[in-house]
Amino acid sequence: MSGGTTTADQTDQGRFALMARWWRRALAYDGDERDTLRIIGKSTLAATLAWLVSYVALDARSPAFAPFSAVLIMQVTVYRSVVQSLRYVGAVVAGVAVQAALGFLAGPDLLTFVLVAVIALAIGRWQVLGAQGPQVATAAFFAFSTYTSASADTQRLRALGEIVLLVLIGCAIGIAVNVLVAPPLRYRGAEYGIRSLAHTLKDLLADMYPVLAEGVPDQDTTGRWRTRAARTGGMIGQAWWGLETSKESLYLNPRRLLRRYRGHPGFQGYESVLGALERTLYQVAALTRGLDRSREEEGEALGPFLRRYAAFLEAAGEVAEVLTTLDETTLLPQAKRLERLTDDAEARRDDVVQETRERSLSLADPSMPYGILVTEATRLLEEFRYTSRVLLEVAQDAERSSGERKQRGRSAGGG
Repeated sequence: MSGGTTTADQTDQGRFALMARWWRRALAYDGDERDTLRIIGKSTLAATLAWLVSYVALDARSPAFAPFSAVLIMQVTVYRSVVQSLRYVGAVVAGVAVQAALGFLAGPDLLTFVLVAVIALAIGRWQVLGAQGPQVATAAFFAFSTYTSASADTQRLRALGEIVLLVLIGCAIGIAVNVLVAPPLRYRGAEYGIRSLAHTLKDLLADMYPVLAEGVPDQDTTGRWRTRAARTGGMIGQAWWGLETSKESLYLNPRRLLRRYRGHPGFQGYESVLGALERTLYQVAALTRGLDRSREEEGEALGPFLRRYAAFLEAAGEVAEVLTTLDETTLLPQAKRLERLTDDAEARRDDVVQETRERSLSLADPSMPYGILVTEATRLLEEFRYTSRVLLEVAQDAERSSGERKQRGRSAGGG
């Protein structure tokens, strides 16, 4: 019998290692893992409270509607919980109303069910209801089942009204728990999106400039760069989603009124930076296409030109590295450092232009790669310059606001 580790054992160990890392991240910092635990805990609390109210206090016939509703509308932001709650209640009321109207007019037979299904499914397509549209038919079907099980019209009315009441109770409890128990305030979501894109940009530039410093890259290398640059579209979409979620987390959130959150610089600057990063990644994608064309150019001038260009890309990578650690608590020194590094990158770009002048390389000839690469470098530099200015303005505004609040606090204390 072998004492070695089997494939199954290795798979189990890998799973346990992944679980251990997941829990370490959840306990170490506020991220997606901790958000997951927070949502599970709050949903459990909301469902339990809703069940106690519906089953114990009201002795409802279908108490599960309340906890189901409480869990359904528990979202990552308070604003989304309120919006989804309104849509869900509207969908349930519409479904119950359709069943009540047709049930009392035509009776609980098969033809009535068919009509209820057709009308409820049609209403569910209404765009105003959004993701809660299918709940119209769900509520109508549950209402039809409840309607057929009751013997008298008064019992049927009471049962249908109970469904709506339980849904309202569940939604109210779900919103209350989301507001009162650690309401999500995702200031760092915008920073995370920027950091993620900046990491992608830094890693790509870090792979490019050492190769260019050695000479003309081969086709496989430039093709790999182009593929990596083209894959950033999905990451850009995720970053914008994170920013929108961060902005939504402020709406209807009582935590934003606390003193420690009042000095937040806001999301307008981050939105501008994210837009600049998006354009920067597109510029890098265009730059990789220009490098791919440079392979077609032979001559003694190309090697020195690419070495100068590698120095520029290395300086650009240092700019991107600052953005990978973007933090609102140290935004002002980071913005100043970003400005200095952008000046360094501009000097390296000027060296590239000087190289073309010394060697009389044509920047206007579209058949040559030099003009294209210099143009893309200039555009890349413009985006870095814009980013540094935006962050510096945001940081200075935040510093001024913080100073004014402290001054008012000292004045109030002295008064």
